[in-house]
Amino acid sequence: MQLEAFKLVTLYPCLTVVRGGYIRSAQFGANMTINFELSEEQSAIREMANAFAMNEMAPHARKWDEESFFPVETLRQAAALGFGGLYVGDDVGGSGLTRLDAALVFEELAKGCTSTAAYMSIHNMSAWMIDAFGNDDQRQKWLPGLCSMDLFASYCLTEPGAGSDAAALSTKAVRDGDDYILNGAKAFISGGGTSNIYVCMVRTGEAGPKGISCIVVEKDTPGLSFGAQEIKLGWKSQPTAAVIFEDCRVPASNLIGGEGSGFKIAMAGLDGGRINIGACSIGGAQFCLDTAVEYMKERKQFGKAIAEFQALQFRVADMASALEAARLMIWKAAIMVGEKQPGATRMAAMAKKIATDSGFEVANDALQLHGGYGYLRDYPIERVLRDVRVHQILEGTNEVMRLIIARQIFGS
Repeated sequence: MQLEAFKLVTLYPCLTVVRGGYIRSAQFGANMTINFELSEEQSAIREMANAFAMNEMAPHARKWDEESFFPVETLRQAAALGFGGLYVGDDVGGSGLTRLDAALVFEELAKGCTSTAAYMSIHNMSAWMIDAFGNDDQRQKWLPGLCSMDLFASYCLTEPGAGSDAAALSTKAVRDGDDYILNGAKAFISGGGTSNIYVCMVRTGEAGPKGISCIVVEKDTPGLSFGAQEIKLGWKSQPTAAVIFEDCRVPASNLIGGEGSGFKIAMAGLDGGRINIGACSIGGAQFCLDTAVEYMKERKQFGKAIAEFQALQFRVADMASALEAARLMIWKAAIMVGEKQPGATRMAAMAKKIATDSGFEVANDALQLHGGYGYLRDYPIERVLRDVRVHQILEGTNEVMRLIIARQIFGS
């Protein structure tokens, strides 16, 4: 490695070798450094998240799932560790961490309870949108409570008639003096009916993305109501419901970023959300793989542990390789999005697609390795399988991820 590095330096004087034989460009700065070793701080954050997941989430995950229980107090304990506003500014109670730091946290939390970790991902995305695009009054009003998770947040983009075609949303916000009057409905909203803050994309102008704005609606606002709680395959530890606006009067001061900027805000939020949900998929799948490996060492058939059968060893090798490749893509996308590098949106789409597809496939393979036991609720694999399945749909379906990737490749 070091020899090859020095050869490159000889050919390209703008490059220098740093610790471990890695390459750094003096001309282009730190972004050219390729180093897959986590810092001591990142390792400590990762270990803290893992300890919390194993001690405070994993022992209760089955009960939360079976009872459709939203673990408010556990979420607030997580927030006390800084997980309620991971990449929100520290001046309003956030942790001020990087996107990569957040990806490390979500992967570990998902090992304890994938569904609950995924809600935390959405909460963090919503808080970041206020932090990144809100004015100081808005940041001071909502973010301290969101970072402590005294307040919970939901992201409201999807509508009954506007899913993948998000720019076709029809929820209207009409200016009336110092307020906006909202009419319409949002569908499949995580935290719906429970969250205190709803970060909503609404139509204030012309058709298409340029007529969309972002506004915060607080729970007790007159004219705001909620549909019945959805009965879902997975994600049972977080509430999901329609959010309904009927002549809902919202102060104009709740508008985030100005009229017409909502679609840009929504897409910026989703770039990070895709990384987070991909990390949750990897975490859930890694838990399934680790569980399957331990099971294989104990389970005996034909006179020996099934871990000794080469065909099954090869399957496990493929599962581990798929997760490691997905993890590296998530890390790269996290760095690119955090640093606003060119191509970050495409990389986030690539990483989300690979991570969520691989996550489901690995969880499914882990269930297969358990045989009939994997299909029982006595074992946790089936729960994780149900939880990670929706990751291929939300934050933009994986079909839409392909569309984003292809459009950027072909310049369309």
